[in-house]
Amino acid sequence: MKVIEKIRAAAAADPDRVVFSFEFFPPKTEDGVDNLFERMDRMVAHNPSFCDITWGAGGSTADLTLEIANKMQNMVCVETMMHLTCTNMPVEKIDHALQTIKSNGLQNVLALRGDPPHGQDKFVQIEGGFACARDLVKHIRAKYGDYFGITVAGYPEAHPDVIGSDGLATPEGYQNDLAYLKSKVDAGADLIVTQLFYDTDIFLKFVNDCRQIGITCPIVPGIMPINNYKGFLRMTGFCKTKVSKSDIFAALEPIKDNEEAVKSYGIHLGTEMCKKILAHGIKTLHMYTLNMEKSALAILMNLGLIEETKINRSLPWRRPANVFRVREDVRPIFWANRPKSYISRTIGWDQYPHGRWGDSRNPSYGALTDYQVLTITK
Repeated sequence: MKVIEKIRAAAAADPDRVVFSFEFFPPKTEDGVDNLFERMDRMVAHNPSFCDITWGAGGSTADLTLEIANKMQNMVCVETMMHLTCTNMPVEKIDHALQTIKSNGLQNVLALRGDPPHGQDKFVQIEGGFACARDLVKHIRAKYGDYFGITVAGYPEAHPDVIGSDGLATPEGYQNDLAYLKSKVDAGADLIVTQLFYDTDIFLKFVNDCRQIGITCPIVPGIMPINNYKGFLRMTGFCKTKVSKSDIFAALEPIKDNEEAVKSYGIHLGTEMCKKILAHGIKTLHMYTLNMEKSALAILMNLGLIEETKINRSLPWRRPANVFRVREDVRPIFWANRPKSYISRTIGWDQYPHGRWGDSRNPSYGALTDYQVLTITK
């Protein structure tokens, strides 16, 4: 199902209902991927409207992103949105990715220009590739019609390329960036998810400015909890995000070496930001998790959107999110959907060297005298 359809259906059913979503990125190791699915499974139990998976700079994680997206949709059973970038991507490679996710039942794409590959300072259009996200949106609509729901990125402070050395975009640069965003929507995008920000007034002004120029689609705020001080500096520096020195830095500076304290402050700040956003009538939140669950879930719990003790799972298995399998009402037992998460953890168990139902003569089972024997007499 398209994410835009889920958001509209939720609003139609209950105008006050808040929907939320999670973003993940492909880990670098196989163990990291296994851990991600364990974490994702726990987070998806809280019923996000969708989850998305990023596409590495220059297509560096293309194969892994495709694999993870497939498993998210068909094994974790959550509506999945896959990022897709233009950087270092000839049209043939873009179409391969789109055909792959379509065959796997995914209907949602976040169309991006993308960051330059590692070692390059700026984006360069390759021969046979697209120049910008708008070109990618046009291509998806032209070739795949209405099959895909298309999301694009919005930048409350303007795109980092437009922001100057003083940390600000000029009024002209900001307006040009807004006009370009509208052109992406006009090209066929259904939804906007924003870049991270830490000043909610800037985000609310951005939403109003978008409405003033005729952008009517939902605008979903991207919320990134602060998990550690150095990571916060690195991310805000890379994205050229405005951060209040009098408020946020003043709060972080005395506790910057205490990771738990920083994380607690990040949860508090994220909660207050979301409260202000929701108070202005915006009923969607997108959590940039950085593959960590505690801060994102803590913010949602503070907002009363989830309860740790009330995980809503009406069936012993989740209904398929795959558009081609949505009518299925019979599923295999859950662990069979993800054999690796069972077998990989148990294959080396010393207490069951020949399998759970292996040879009882093996020393790992102990002697019969180790067990209680109940004798029934008449």
